[in-house]
Amino acid sequence: MKKAVLVCCALALTVCAQAQWKPAGDKIKTKWAEQINPQNVLPEYPRPQLERTDWVNLNGEWEYAIKPKGEVEPNSFDGNILVPFAVESSLSGVQKEVGENNELWYKRSFAVPANWKNKDVVLNFGAVDWKADVFVNDILIGSHQGGFTPFSFNITPYLTGKSNQKLVVRVWDPSDRGYQPRGKQTSNPEGIWYTPVTGIWQTVWLEPVATNHITSVKSIPNIDNGTMNVTVGTSQPCNTAVVEVKLLDKGQVVASAKGVQGKELRLAVQNPTLWDTSNPYLYDMKVSLTKDGKVVDDVKSYTAFRKISSKRDANGIMRMQLNNKNLFQYGPLDQGWWPDGLYTAPTDEALLYDIVKTKDWGFNMIRKHVKVEPARWYYHCDKEGILVWQDMPSGDMGNQWAPHTYNGGTDKERSSASIANYYQEWKEIMDLCVSHPSVVVWVPFNEAWGQFDTEKVAEWTKNYDPSRLVNPASGGNHRACGDILDLHNYPGPSMFLFDPQRVTVLGEYGGIGLPLENHLWWNKRNWGYVQFKNSDEVTAEYVKYANELKELVDRGFSAAVYTQTTDVEGEVNGLMTYDRKEIKINEAAVKKANQAVINQLSK
Repeated sequence: MKKAVLVCCALALTVCAQAQWKPAGDKIKTKWAEQINPQNVLPEYPRPQLERTDWVNLNGEWEYAIKPKGEVEPNSFDGNILVPFAVESSLSGVQKEVGENNELWYKRSFAVPANWKNKDVVLNFGAVDWKADVFVNDILIGSHQGGFTPFSFNITPYLTGKSNQKLVVRVWDPSDRGYQPRGKQTSNPEGIWYTPVTGIWQTVWLEPVATNHITSVKSIPNIDNGTMNVTVGTSQPCNTAVVEVKLLDKGQVVASAKGVQGKELRLAVQNPTLWDTSNPYLYDMKVSLTKDGKVVDDVKSYTAFRKISSKRDANGIMRMQLNNKNLFQYGPLDQGWWPDGLYTAPTDEALLYDIVKTKDWGFNMIRKHVKVEPARWYYHCDKEGILVWQDMPSGDMGNQWAPHTYNGGTDKERSSASIANYYQEWKEIMDLCVSHPSVVVWVPFNEAWGQFDTEKVAEWTKNYDPSRLVNPASGGNHRACGDILDLHNYPGPSMFLFDPQRVTVLGEYGGIGLPLENHLWWNKRNWGYVQFKNSDEVTAEYVKYANELKELVDRGFSAAVYTQTTDVEGEVNGLMTYDRKEIKINEAAVKKANQAVINQLSK
């Protein structure tokens, strides 16, 4: 009887919590919005390449307040917000804008599990846009500047003996009024510019660790000599602790190596199974840290053997290669926005959905456009076998753009603070993605948005990660640097420039619009490069462009990006609607056309 009463009380509390939270506003939503349980939001472990078994998810309802910039912690808060959905989103339950003159405050309490005794406690944030100050038990323990990348704090010294610990986060985000990378966010959404995103937008979690523990695992393959180079970072520069890396194939250890933290370990595998888009084969990794013969920390990870490079073909054209074979890379422009969660997919199933549909349509690549995703998105790309071009989110605009000429347009004269922040955030983004086999191209700039010191940025990017190709300026301004010349043309494909020394690609084209009633973000003018009336017309136009693109493959294009995966806010040129409820094209016809384009290079 007592057990039944406890179960009923637990159910009542769950129902009560669900009743307190509900999506805000009346805009369109995805089907996954209905699946959200505020007691169990995004429950998947958020960092698949450095995974610990013991952790506590802090997603859920927090208190929030929007207050003028510069004030101290408020005595009273405005209400509850569902973390990790940005305050401007429907799924946050708030849907309010903050602006550059205000700060967003979060507050909650948490308990440290009793079995974590004698362990250090690390507080992890997947991403907070843009500047975050973190307080534990009223002590400012640290800050992070950058809206797209994870950060962590060891909070052990600031915990008390009490059962409940107080956690407060203060966020400031100037959106388009600041120099920071912001992608498509703007204070006045219209056309290709979207709603601001402020605050916590990825999972927050706690985990117990040893005082000296593993903080990073970087793996870079070399298929030409059958080696995997792995560098393990730890929280302390201790040369008396030993790192061990084991590489596993179907549960069997096939290679191992030991060393100290920060030193590159080389693991050899005879005839490794290569990762590619048709066989995305992953090797498991086990990484441990030993002190005085005792394992003090261990994590699970994974990696893959694959190579991205470029080489001149028999006709003298520079081509991109995957695993030393020519491959035409073809995929959609994927902006990663959601009508209900903005930057944040409602569920992990939703996060995976767009990737699976992209594969279903016969594409082999995604260009992640001026946005960075949670680590689980790249994990899904690794598992599904799709190539990724990773853009640096744009910011600090104001250039003159000249997309149809070499060396045209202007480089932005940025402040020293803006430049330093760019490199800090770009480095953190590259660190986030560097071990994911799916990521094959870095894109520092797009269409001259904030473009500066192009040659220096391209060289820095290549030096920081020589294992991938660098597309220095997608759509211009074009400079003679990096590995790729990237043209943009709407609506149909066109090759108006060609570079005999670098790979030439069509980084954006298409934009075929089809507004569908009951699936639109707003009632203002919806926007597309060209618009049609039904699915048959859109499909016919898509296939027409694909046939034109096939001819341009022979002339020198080595990759192409179609705009775009989904509608986004006022843009209605997606292959599916913003709410993901309607596919706008004949999928079989589009897949056939896409496969014909990809296969054109191998004829």
